[in-house]
Amino acid sequence: MPKTFPFPQDLLDTQVALHEIHAAYEKYARSLPWSAEPMPGWEGDKHLHSTYRSHKEDSPGYTEEQAAKAAEFRARLLELSTTVATHPFWATLSEDVVTARMALKHAHEPAEDKA
Repeated sequence: MPKTFPFPQDLLDTQVALHEIHAAYEKYARSLPWSAEPMPGWEGDKHLHSTYRSHKEDSPGYTEEQAAKAAEFRARLLELSTTVATHPFWATLSEDVVTARMALKHAHEPAEDKA
């Protein structure tokens, strides 16, 4: 059975917010052009024993709005991850800090998902 820790509610809430913002940013990033700056596309060499060639279409780059929204996501992710990493709770542990940090990442999951 995994070890449990008495995480304070504000730390739990911040970790959940970090998960949510990270998922939202990943979803948003998948909708963006492959390059932030305008870049020409390319086609790679043919793969051995295959007809597949890797390639990318031309990238128009990010619009000002897209760049601003991506920057907002990254700033929020930095803020939340810093809050989690520097929370006073970690100073209360004399050992198992790594185990506790890993447990925090999964603390929001239902008990049956952790087994």
